[in-house]
Amino acid sequence: MLLGIALLIFVLVTALVFAAVSLFDQRKEQARVLHDRLSKAPKGVVPSVPDAAFLRDEVLSKIPAFDSYLRRSERVSELQKTLAQGNIDARAGNFLMLCAISAIVLAGIAYLAGGNILFGWVGALLGFFIPYAYASHMRTKRFQKFEEKFPEAIDTLARAVRAGHAFTTALEMIANEVAEPVAGEFRQLFEEQKFGLPVRDALMNLTERVPLVDVKFFVTAVMLQRETGGNLAEILDNLSYVIRERFKILRQVRVHTAQGRLTMVLLMALPPTIVVIMRLINPGFIQPLFADPLGHALIVGGITLQTMGYFVIRKIIRIQV
Repeated sequence: MLLGIALLIFVLVTALVFAAVSLFDQRKEQARVLHDRLSKAPKGVVPSVPDAAFLRDEVLSKIPAFDSYLRRSERVSELQKTLAQGNIDARAGNFLMLCAISAIVLAGIAYLAGGNILFGWVGALLGFFIPYAYASHMRTKRFQKFEEKFPEAIDTLARAVRAGHAFTTALEMIANEVAEPVAGEFRQLFEEQKFGLPVRDALMNLTERVPLVDVKFFVTAVMLQRETGGNLAEILDNLSYVIRERFKILRQVRVHTAQGRLTMVLLMALPPTIVVIMRLINPGFIQPLFADPLGHALIVGGITLQTMGYFVIRKIIRIQV
């Protein structure tokens, strides 16, 4: 127990020292970067668009050394995209620090509560992935709201085009009239093409920010119409009808797979619930499971089988429409 507390204190002190040194160097690093940019820029010349894009380059962390390290990883870039898609106002570096702090705190609590290093490792794993699970949940929830409001946006676009408005003007109408999160994405789409980005590239950026099947259908239909011609309003009406019919099928699928989802929740929650209850009611009965090496092997085997069962059931109940 003393070893675990000492290790926890060592990790906390190391993290604090690293943060203090990095924050101390932050102002000096920013001043150096600014001085280098100003010294390379010709005097009396207005910076071009690529320079402005470079200045808008997204920062993964306010700590320069940590930011340089994070930029080398593609997974960190994907994490930053996930945070943006979930509308979470946080940088990837700060989020990873939050995951590390959560892992250390939960590991200490689990170790002190269980009195075993195994509890500490389990608490560390749970603490590290809980913030990411929250970000993934917010991303999924935001995409669900987008899917619900997306047919309304397509109808608004079709009515605006039928009334004689230009396609870009209709995008601005969607940004002003439709609810979030659709309004925010179309507002960014409108501003990108307004400031000089080709409409095709702006539409492709929309599919990267919102990687949904319906959005890909919408972008494909619009680009084909702009290249080959046709009645855009009629195409959008048909697309809106198809999306709404797909929603009906999805709701029917959720009804038919409700039993499987309930079974998955019960099977995943039952073993840890029983362990906690037995730990509270009769600790001596469940103690060999954590004190004996054979018990440790059984715990590892049980967690492995639980994980395999979760993915098997999840594969069964997830039906693509």
